[in-house]
Amino acid sequence: MENRTPGGERFFKGVSNSTHLVTALIPVSVVAAGLVSNDKPILVKGLYMTASVAASCLITQALKQSFDRRRPYIKHPSIVPVGGGSSSPSFPSGHTSAAFSAATSLTIAFPKWYVAVPAYTWAATVGYSRMYLGVHYPSDVLAGAVIGAGSAWLMHKANKWLLGKQEPKGKLF
Repeated sequence: MENRTPGGERFFKGVSNSTHLVTALIPVSVVAAGLVSNDKPILVKGLYMTASVAASCLITQALKQSFDRRRPYIKHPSIVPVGGGSSSPSFPSGHTSAAFSAATSLTIAFPKWYVAVPAYTWAATVGYSRMYLGVHYPSDVLAGAVIGAGSAWLMHKANKWLLGKQEPKGKLF
């Protein structure tokens, strides 16, 4: 907290605030691309990505209510959150979970380095932003990353099982 700068606060608050919009736009864009181009494999990938983010959010919310961990600035009043903070439970980080679910599902759907590098860079920056802003512990962020990536992987396995182990062959990139 002592090393925060006004520029850093603006940047990381912006990254953190982008999470919900970006995690919605990624799968919605792929679904739209599949619908517009009448490309069923792309549509299936978009629906898989939507299910991954939804599963991640559901799991995260269930764990938040189960653990009911107080946020760092509530437990340690010397920590001042940027932007006022939240009264919801801290563990796990929902922003990080959603970001890693979106990044992992996008990378599984389109396994190219030029997809994976920016996706995971953004997701890791979201996780770091939550700690920088004083609203999460490192363990909250780590758990969120594992839940997000894990939900995307599990949804991928479930889709392979449901689709009879066929991989959709749509090429968005």
